[in-house]
Amino acid sequence: MKLPLKIILVNRLTKFIGALIKGFSFLFHFLFPNKRFTIPTQSDPLIKSNKRTKIPKVIWQTNYTNRVTLPVYCNYLFNRLISPDFEYRYVSTEDRLTFIKDNMPPEVASAYEKLTNGAAQADLWRMITLNHHGGVYMDIDAHAVWPISKMIDENDEELFLLNKEHYTNYFIASSKDNRFLTTTIENIVKNIQDKKIGSGVYDLTGPTVFNNAIGSESVNHRYYKITCIQGSFTNEHFQYIDKPRGKWTHMKKEDLLKD
Repeated sequence: MKLPLKIILVNRLTKFIGALIKGFSFLFHFLFPNKRFTIPTQSDPLIKSNKRTKIPKVIWQTNYTNRVTLPVYCNYLFNRLISPDFEYRYVSTEDRLTFIKDNMPPEVASAYEKLTNGAAQADLWRMITLNHHGGVYMDIDAHAVWPISKMIDENDEELFLLNKEHYTNYFIASSKDNRFLTTTIENIVKNIQDKKIGSGVYDLTGPTVFNNAIGSESVNHRYYKITCIQGSFTNEHFQYIDKPRGKWTHMKKEDLLKD
């Protein structure tokens, strides 16, 4: 696959800048251990755009807290600056549950409440939110490497992210009522109801379920290196500084569901 040189250069530049920010942040948070920056729950677009797309111009993110370290906040700022014509919405743990209870059938809300891990909850919430509202979801440590508006055409109904092995769910762009997201939601709920945990979060609610919903069908997609990457500005230490060992990878699979 031949990758666009200008986008790869931006990819490399952001990684370099991100490395500098991470290095500086170790000193910053050593000197100011309690300093946190607040990600707003909603921010209007920085500039107006006349381009209309089927995929709404809204970036969705969630985390266990919006009081974050310097690197996580810089990651947020970068997403705002590289896609200034997008609205931004942050959704808290509590608001995720409220939204699902208000907009989904009781069995979906019940399945969601059985999940004990924040990442697994976010897996289900992102599918429901995009299917209900549409927009672009990115993990809190992920950032676009090119303006999103330049990657989404006006008639695109989805834009999925392909890594070296399969489609991933840390970036998903979709219009409302996307059949692949609908199927993913249904299969996640069934996995929870049947306690079909597999190897853990990845199989219970994550990319495995998403890829099974897509199957062998052709979907609009882009390669991750020229679309959205993770970890340039932050890492596990800075993301979970107030919640040690809070990342989903540290959780035993038998603890993922309430009895």
